[in-house]
Amino acid sequence: MNEKIRIGIIGYGNLGKGVEASIAQSEDLELVAVFSRRDPASVTLLNKNVEVFHINETINYKNKIDVMILCGGSATDLPEQGPEFAAHFNTIDSFDTHAKIPDYFTKMDKVAQSSGKTSIISVGWDPGMFSMNRLLGEAILPIGETYTFWGKGLSQGHSDAVRRVDGVKAGVQYTLPIEEAVNRVRNGENPVLLTKEKHLRECYIVPEIGADQTEIEQTIKTMPHYFADYQTEVHFITEEELLANHSKMMHGGFVIRSGETGNGNKQIVEYSLKLDSNPEYTASVLTAYARAAYKMNKEGNAGAKTVFDVPLGHLSPKSPAQLRKELL
Repeated sequence: MNEKIRIGIIGYGNLGKGVEASIAQSEDLELVAVFSRRDPASVTLLNKNVEVFHINETINYKNKIDVMILCGGSATDLPEQGPEFAAHFNTIDSFDTHAKIPDYFTKMDKVAQSSGKTSIISVGWDPGMFSMNRLLGEAILPIGETYTFWGKGLSQGHSDAVRRVDGVKAGVQYTLPIEEAVNRVRNGENPVLLTKEKHLRECYIVPEIGADQTEIEQTIKTMPHYFADYQTEVHFITEEELLANHSKMMHGGFVIRSGETGNGNKQIVEYSLKLDSNPEYTASVLTAYARAAYKMNKEGNAGAKTVFDVPLGHLSPKSPAQLRKELL
């Protein structure tokens, strides 16, 4: 077997833990080290044979790591860490602030072109897998509409918002596709849908003892930017129910292209995900793209890339001959 591709992880939250688990399932990859802003002694990995270092020590591994997977957040971590690490490593990240992707790409491309490294940005399922399916749908069915639905999934930002309401002890919020809207799209109606017509917000709240549940519900439903413009349902439950039924970071969704071909024939294409663990699945996508970044850099293909620029075959550990024989 060829030498393994050497991987480093920046950041060890839910996403970093998922990347470590994904690498363990990949025979052609090897986790060399994890780098954290925390005290390394306080970070416990799944694999006790892998060392944890402070993030300031990454430069010492410049020639010991083939691809660095960046597991920080898009708000503040990646805008700084992306260019910083692209100057020294091939990188993968999950930058997901859609409106800012073009600017982020430009910054990453400048650094990676200069360093001769390959940086694949905005990798995950949206942006990422869903982006690819939106592109495929448009390219194959140019006359039509594309619809993206998210859920059922736990929204971390909205869950945080409900937990800040007075009288709320704990809580989570799910985003759910509205079935009527989904069915209209699947029927080929090509409706014009507002965001609130596509998704429902469902809250499960553990109230403080003696809290006014009516007031909590009203505060949530009228919260600007989060719930005021949506159909919102509030359910009050016990702490035991929350722990038993709402502790997984589940998510998912689907992309539908509804179009017409030649003689007015309706063609519907759908790609869907149903995920028990959003961070673990996202991490698995990042890990596959780390393999691709390594291959592309070996070919001399430097600079910033997105999922649109990566040959699908590069995601697989199998040879082109194997892929033609087994999957084509």
